[in-house]
Amino acid sequence: MCHVFASQDPKIYGTITRSVRLNGFSTSVRLEALFWTILDQIAKREGMSTARFISTLHDEVLELRGEVGNFTSLLRVTCAVFIERNQDMNLVQFAQDDLAGEKRVA
Repeated sequence: MCHVFASQDPKIYGTITRSVRLNGFSTSVRLEALFWTILDQIAKREGMSTARFISTLHDEVLELRGEVGNFTSLLRVTCAVFIERNQDMNLVQFAQDDLAGEKRVA
């Protein structure tokens, strides 16, 4: 069983840092490539850029809870919820295509 997980392309779990604007301040978010691909897919389904989706999510959590806490963990959990609701998607293949420069939309 572990071979299925151990044999993954290292590029999929390599980290990528992107600059985003939260609460009017520019900051960096560092996530694994697969999570960025998932966030890109979520944003496209919501009809906005990934940066705008992340900013909107941050603002909504801030409004709801008063603080955001560990934002990168929130982004990863957001991706897990998205996967759970869209199990027919081949997100690993999307991430590999993204890394190869071949952007696709689910």
